[in-house]
Amino acid sequence: MALYVQKFGGTSVGSVERIKAVAEKVKRFRDNGHQVVVVVSAMSGETNRLVDLASQINDEPTPRELDMLVSTGEQVTISLLAMALQKLGVQATSYTGAQVGIQTDSAHTKARIQRIETDEIQADLDDGQVVVVAGFQGVDEEGNITTLGRGGSDTTGVALAAALKADECQIYTDVDGVYTTDPRVCSKARRLETITVEEMLELASLGSKVLQIRAVEFAGKYNVPLRVLSSFEDGGSGTLIIADSEDEEDSMEEPLISGIAFTSNEAKLTLLNTPDVPGVASRILGPIADANIEIDMIVQNVAPAGDYTDFTFTVGKGDYKQTMKILKDQVIPDLGGGDLRGDDNIAKVSLVGVGMRSHAGIASKMFRVLADENINIRMVSTSEIKISVVIDEKHMELAVRALHKAFGLDKDDIEQE
Repeated sequence: MALYVQKFGGTSVGSVERIKAVAEKVKRFRDNGHQVVVVVSAMSGETNRLVDLASQINDEPTPRELDMLVSTGEQVTISLLAMALQKLGVQATSYTGAQVGIQTDSAHTKARIQRIETDEIQADLDDGQVVVVAGFQGVDEEGNITTLGRGGSDTTGVALAAALKADECQIYTDVDGVYTTDPRVCSKARRLETITVEEMLELASLGSKVLQIRAVEFAGKYNVPLRVLSSFEDGGSGTLIIADSEDEEDSMEEPLISGIAFTSNEAKLTLLNTPDVPGVASRILGPIADANIEIDMIVQNVAPAGDYTDFTFTVGKGDYKQTMKILKDQVIPDLGGGDLRGDDNIAKVSLVGVGMRSHAGIASKMFRVLADENINIRMVSTSEIKISVVIDEKHMELAVRALHKAFGLDKDDIEQE
C-alpha cells in the first residue's frame, strides 16, 4: 500500500463530467489498496470570473478581500469531488486549506506555506477515507484566508506530499508529461521519461508552463518524488521529476540537452552612452527594482575609451512601458544624459540540460545552428546547465525547431538510434 497525493488542475475538473472522471480515477487507486489525498484547483475559468466580479465592484480591492473571494472557487470543487466519490461508494471528506491546517504567512495573494498540520488528514486516511483538499489556499496566524498565487495548487500538492511523506506526488494536467519542447511549436517534440529537479526548475523559470516553479522548488527541497500525468488519459507513466544525479557520469547515454524553453513575453531596453563609473548599474536598476519590476538578462559593454558604456537588460513585456517611463523620467536625468532604445518584439530561447556541465561546445553549436538559419543573436546568458539567447520574435519558432533537430531531440532521431 502506498500513499499518493494527486493534484488535478482547473481543466481536469472543468465540468461535472470531468469531476466524475477524476472520481473514477481516484477510485481505481483506492480499490488497489492505496491511500489517496486529492488536491484540486477551481474549475477552469472560475478564478478569472471571480476576479472580474471584484473588478466590477472595486478597481483596487484589498488583497485580504480578494483572497476571501477567489478562495471560494476551490471550495466548490472539493465538495463536488467528495460527492462524486461518495456516489461511487468511496468514503471521502473535503477540507479547505484552513480546515486542513495549511499555515501560511500573511502575504495576501502570494502567501508562502510555513507548516501543515497532518494529524487530521492522517486519521482520515487510516480510517480508509480519501481526503480532498482545496489547493491554492491556506490561513495565516490571525485566521485570515490567504492564497498562494496563480498555480498555487501545485505547491499545495507538493507541500502536502512532503508533510505526509507520501510515496509520490502526482500532478494531473492537460498534457501527459514534460516534453523536450512545446509540441504545438515542434511536432517532433517527445515526452521525457525523467528529468532532474534542476532541469525542471530552469525550464519552469524560462517559460515552460507545465509546473509552477515554487512547486518544483518544494519538491527539490524536501525530496518529493514528483510525476506529471495526463488527467484525460488512462495509463501511461508520464514524466518523473527526480533528484539531481550525484554522479553525472553514471550513464554513457546522458543527454546533453533535455529540453528547449522559449518565451516571447520579453522586452529589451538599452541605455547608450552612460557614464562608465562605479555604481551606474545600481543607479539604473535601483528605481526599476523599487517599482517591483523584475530584471532578467543584463549585458554591459565596456567602452574603448573607458568613459561611456552601453547598458542593456530585459524585463517582462507587461513591464516594458513602465520601465521606459522610469528610465526617461528618473534614471537618465540622474545620470546626466544617455540615449534610450527599446524593443518589445524579441523572444528568448533557452537550451537546458545537466549534460552541459561535462561537455564543451554546446554554445558554439547553438550559435552555429542559429547562424545557418540567418538568425541574429541579440543577447546571451548562461549558467551551468542553461544557455539563453535573445532573438527577434519573428524567428522564435524557427529557432526552436532548428535547435530541437540539431541537438537530437526529434522523435525521428531517437527512433533511428
